[in-house]
Amino acid sequence: MEGLTVSDRIVLTGLRARGRHGVYDFEREQGQDFVVDVVLEIDLDKAAATDDVADTVHYGELAERLVAVITGEPVNLIETLAGRLAEACLSDPRVAAAEVTVHKPQAPIPHDFADVAVTLRRDRSHTASKAGTLDQDRERGSR
Repeated sequence: MEGLTVSDRIVLTGLRARGRHGVYDFEREQGQDFVVDVVLEIDLDKAAATDDVADTVHYGELAERLVAVITGEPVNLIETLAGRLAEACLSDPRVAAAEVTVHKPQAPIPHDFADVAVTLRRDRSHTASKAGTLDQDRERGSR
């Protein structure tokens, strides 16, 4: 997949689930809705040719994995949540890259607003370089 340019995409928008993410205790206690949009970059040639769901990312199963992350272990920042969701997307080896947007429409802001969102994009090279950095950090810590 290295050096491959993928222009095919699978898009899932408006996935809503209740999570307990946030820096404030009341966010953790009460929970709130999070809305997630994902764009997967994936080569869809095989799926288009075979007409077989096994040759693509099953978006129902993808939604289940993402909801499990949203409803799972709380984090302080939606940036962290977006990173975990991107990792879940990239857990399928056919996915070359994932763009994830996490919306927090009920964020504790004392003013009228429509939405707060964070968007990040991760690809296989980012995942590999991050793993290398974590290994280096671990080595430094053990010295």
